[in-house]
Amino acid sequence: MASSLRGLARQGAAYLSQRGVEDADFDARQLLLHCCGIDGTRFLTDGDKPVDDAKAAAYQALLDRRAAGEPLQYILGQWDFYGSAFAVGPGVLIPRPETEQLTELCIGQIGRGVHRTVYDLCAGTGCIGLSIAKACPQTQVYLFELFDAAFCYLKKNAAAMALPNAHLIQADVLRGCPADLPAPDLIVSNPPYVKAGEIAGLQREVGFEPATALDGGEDGYVFYRAIAERWLPLLKHNGFAAVECGEGQPETVSALFAPYLEARPLTDVFGISRFAAGNRK
Repeated sequence: MASSLRGLARQGAAYLSQRGVEDADFDARQLLLHCCGIDGTRFLTDGDKPVDDAKAAAYQALLDRRAAGEPLQYILGQWDFYGSAFAVGPGVLIPRPETEQLTELCIGQIGRGVHRTVYDLCAGTGCIGLSIAKACPQTQVYLFELFDAAFCYLKKNAAAMALPNAHLIQADVLRGCPADLPAPDLIVSNPPYVKAGEIAGLQREVGFEPATALDGGEDGYVFYRAIAERWLPLLKHNGFAAVECGEGQPETVSALFAPYLEARPLTDVFGISRFAAGNRK
């Protein structure tokens, strides 16, 4: 007899839990919804309906991928961030919840001031810059990303959101700003910040993400130094800059930014020092 939706979800959660997957219940249900092409409401109303063998087999294949450590977001092919669905997959960093706080901080600054030109450095999926462009149509947002795989996702997400004020630029942030762009009123970045020697020891799911989105150099600060030396001098008077950092880094990053910014560390919603931000001196 074929299993029901609810029964398959229970079996899937048990399977993932036995293989050490955190949030096994959530992941198993999300994979089942994805496999069956239904939403949470449909799951609740049709939970006792049987699932045919072909779908059950396809579901098991997704569970196997997740049990092997592949991130849930990669398997689903998209992830929600700040009210929009962003395409994700191998080659691009998965948007994190704490980065929504960085995005909200920048949108708040735009709402309070005259910030009209925004630079999003190391844009990846575009989750920060595209979210700002969507929330603040009066701005012109320039999103900088170097690597081909990530830039592919950036283009895909920009096309899906169809924002006329979002401008994509394939460029190396470490080399500085390309010529002939308007000076920024606001700079935001979630750059690579993991020490190169620590990448191999990260949790297995992170190992599926591109090292290029994680590797912050020997000490983890190579991108912050580049931002301080090559990008902050471009910031207009009374402009604003904000970056995401690894745990314990915001104090050092604030000091790196001090020649140009009244920078200060800020905590995330979990009380962890996570950001460095401030206005142009």
